[in-house]
Amino acid sequence: MNIRKTILIRVYAAFGLMVLFALTVFGKLLHLQYVDGGEWRAMVDSLTIRERGIEAARGNIYANDGSLLATSVPEYELRFDAMSIPSEADDVFHSKVDSLATRLSVHFKDKSSRQYLVLLKNARAKRQRYVLIKRNVSHQDLKTIKTFPLLHAFREGRKRYPTSLVTVRENKRILPFTNLAARTIGYKNTKGDTVLVGLEGAYGKYIDGTSGSQLMQRIAGGVWVPVNREVEVAPVDGSDIISTLDVNMQDMAQRALEKQLIASDADNGCVVVMEVNTGEVRAIANFTRDKEGVFREKYNYAIAQGADPGSTFKLASYLALLDDGFVDTSSTVDIGNGTYKVPAHTIRDSHAPKKSVLTVKEAFEESSNVGVAKLINTYYGNKPAKYTSKLHHFGLGKPLGLQIPGEAIPWVKTPDSRTWSKLSLVQMAYGYELRLTPLQTLALYNAVANDGKLLAPLFVKEIRHLGNTVERFDAKVLNKQIASKEAIRKMQAMLEGVMTEGTGKRLSSPLYTSAGKTGTAQMNDGAKGYGQRRYQSSFAGYFPAENPKYSMIVVIRNPRKGYYGGAIAGPVFKELADMIYANDLTLHGTLANRKVNTSGAKLPLTLRGSKEASNTVYQALGFNPSNWDTIAQAADSSTKAVPFVEAQVKEGVVPNVLGMGLSDAIFTMENAGFKTKISGWGKVVTQSLVAGTRLKVGTPIELALN
Repeated sequence: MNIRKTILIRVYAAFGLMVLFALTVFGKLLHLQYVDGGEWRAMVDSLTIRERGIEAARGNIYANDGSLLATSVPEYELRFDAMSIPSEADDVFHSKVDSLATRLSVHFKDKSSRQYLVLLKNARAKRQRYVLIKRNVSHQDLKTIKTFPLLHAFREGRKRYPTSLVTVRENKRILPFTNLAARTIGYKNTKGDTVLVGLEGAYGKYIDGTSGSQLMQRIAGGVWVPVNREVEVAPVDGSDIISTLDVNMQDMAQRALEKQLIASDADNGCVVVMEVNTGEVRAIANFTRDKEGVFREKYNYAIAQGADPGSTFKLASYLALLDDGFVDTSSTVDIGNGTYKVPAHTIRDSHAPKKSVLTVKEAFEESSNVGVAKLINTYYGNKPAKYTSKLHHFGLGKPLGLQIPGEAIPWVKTPDSRTWSKLSLVQMAYGYELRLTPLQTLALYNAVANDGKLLAPLFVKEIRHLGNTVERFDAKVLNKQIASKEAIRKMQAMLEGVMTEGTGKRLSSPLYTSAGKTGTAQMNDGAKGYGQRRYQSSFAGYFPAENPKYSMIVVIRNPRKGYYGGAIAGPVFKELADMIYANDLTLHGTLANRKVNTSGAKLPLTLRGSKEASNTVYQALGFNPSNWDTIAQAADSSTKAVPFVEAQVKEGVVPNVLGMGLSDAIFTMENAGFKTKISGWGKVVTQSLVAGTRLKVGTPIELALN
């Protein structure tokens, strides 16, 4: 074989191998493109595109009267797309960017206009599409910012350009009344371990709504930007919760409790107001003293803190005795000198008795530890299980099953309990060796006020979505009759006696009747036991006694300026009950049933004011309003109707406010467009501008009151 032929064979072989390799590569490319292409494209997408959840706006929480207790407001993160205007339109971008920088600087006041200008121009130079401008921007600010140059779509000649603004919405939870019932409203913390507190946590499945989604793409620099300006799946906002809380009562409860905590130099305390017939909680306040000495809502003592209830528990002991027929209210008990010796212990009354023999009613009214311990030991000493079974029948051994999380498990021991001793029965008689929360104790008092019906406290009455009722909650009856009607009636009389003859006498009101029981208990301090001399003061009761509408419990722990329940917790009960009575006209009855104006004197002075407002007040009080023009202002005692004046308001025309009270006068003047200056107090006797004069809106006017 000659050299030429050998060379040709080698060249053909090399060429063939090259062609074969090229065909193999081409075949592999086709395989990757059409066979494995979908798999590889999905892998690439998974690395550069992801789905971001869009949080739904949480539902609102409303008070019983419709006041807003918790709501979500939108906040926005503002980003700048420097390339929304094409590169070929650089002149358009640069003609407006200086103005944008100035507007941003003036609005946010966090950077100079030059700093904003450098930020925006650098973004353009680097072709960035997701530059952060500002976080936590309110919806109102966003509306203003959308009017800035480049941050709204605009037309330049025949060319239309899109906005360079990219917004990311987040929802911020706010409480319009700040700390009003903050712990009961609660929160839902999903950072780290999920924490559910109050209504926010308990009803999260309703309030949360359904999250939406938006596709995000990773671009240069590892920044994730939305693929589309609009979300792919829109979120569905949450449902609204209608709570049983009353804003006014809640405010009154918090103010009364905080004032007494400060006055008594206590560590913490709580107060709960509940409607007797429905179990609806109208107010629940919990305060803890922090390191700075300020009282704040940090822990829900009313539902979560179980402790020895002390003397408020005597109601359960006496109710057991009455229901089992062992005693009547007129039965007697010999308390001697106020001491009672039992194995390894001596029970003592807090005060030396005025007499050694008391009726059952008197022993309860005076809160005698000896009296109740002796009675319980006498009638249940040989059968303690009968006593503890009765307590469990009252509903004291089981949780109430609240609508919000965190209820402490009650502990009412039985003779089978590991810690039962010879002292247990007599100790339990006056509220020791057991554990109840304030709300569990209140539920028992509410049952007595409700003629024996035990109700679970209610915090939520309705769930609504887009104004439509999703679910409604009614009173949950835990026990239709905890004791006989006769025993309940006698217990009610004994509770009223506490307020008229016993330890709660100075808490009674001449305007309405009430029933209740004071309580004082030494606090168990863990391993140190009861040796630290720390006390829990409490008061539980209801009002009006003859037709109860509200029940209430007050508990104050470790007060340093006194510790008896009547002196420490009682004043909160009285102050709050007084305020509720003053604000709830349904408690007052009709005018005919009250001793008002019995001497036939003239009706009280009626100040001038709004006809509509006057009508509302007069009708509520049982008066028959009549037109001012038909009755002289100096109405004599024979006049059966009440005169009024309808204030006429016209903008720019000075109204006549003579004879009005301060608030009505200011309201009338301000609505007419005039600025008022006030001197004195009482009713308006002179005004510096003549009524009926037409003047410029904003003209000042002086009002003298006397």
